[in-house]
Amino acid sequence: MRRESIFTLKNLYRDDLNVYGYHFGKGEKSACIIGAMRGNEVQQMYVCSQLVKALGELEAKGAIVHDNEILVIPSVNHGSMNIGKRFWPGDNTDINRMFPGYDKGETTQRVADGVFQVVQHYNYGIQFTSFYMPGDFVPHVRMMETGYQNASLANLFGMPYVVIRKPRPYDTTTLNYNWQVWNTNAFSVYTSATDTIDEMSAKQAVSSVLRFLTRMGILRYTSHSGFISTVLREDDLMNVKTDVSGIYKRHVNPGDEVFRGEVVASIIDPCEGNVMEQILSPTDGIVFFAHRAPLIMEEALAFRIIRRLHQ
Repeated sequence: MRRESIFTLKNLYRDDLNVYGYHFGKGEKSACIIGAMRGNEVQQMYVCSQLVKALGELEAKGAIVHDNEILVIPSVNHGSMNIGKRFWPGDNTDINRMFPGYDKGETTQRVADGVFQVVQHYNYGIQFTSFYMPGDFVPHVRMMETGYQNASLANLFGMPYVVIRKPRPYDTTTLNYNWQVWNTNAFSVYTSATDTIDEMSAKQAVSSVLRFLTRMGILRYTSHSGFISTVLREDDLMNVKTDVSGIYKRHVNPGDEVFRGEVVASIIDPCEGNVMEQILSPTDGIVFFAHRAPLIMEEALAFRIIRRLHQ
């Protein structure tokens, strides 16, 4: 294992921001794995730390196939993490909306450029990322439909689901999109948590990456076969929104089976304590995403449900 500062941002008042990468093996740039791009992505950083530990042990056993290099970057935005902010503290911008970056631009554009100059040359790119709203997911692999995506490769992670979505204009500045445009097979991996550590889904995520690297001939590693992934398109997911705002109390979790008309959450009046709304499932299916924060706004996304195929 070789630890290297892949990018340094000078800071006038605090310590410099050093983005560290951990290199395993030598040779062709085979796989790059990136963790926390935002300041609240503690789970994503933790998963990468466990991968660094596992890959270090495997490298010591000679388990990395000859002429392959793996790079792991556990955290890009630990400056925000240190002060409890999701986005860049100076201007509240999102590094993952600044790719491929610009070395003479705003601060987050410079960070994105410095990172992308290093990671764009790898054959496979894996990013542990989070949703724009607070909530919990069924663990899955996500790909953008850029014309360069390969869903059959995503199946090799052995995660329960693979989701393919058409990119929107703002997606063109994400790491995943730009990785694909620059000829890297890119995958976004979602676990069950973001700002807390979910040990079970973290272990599942580590296993999925080691499984993928093994199946791509980069590692010699014995693992169970995982799931036979179900491939979904974004349109297969039904959004469930709220009619009122208040204290949010959910009754089901990601992965749970629900039926049409079932009460999946309640919204409680924050002052009087009575139930203002019962959120009902609009379909039979599986809960894919569930809002987690204790408060919720009117017309907010509370759930995403995988509809039954016959619906």
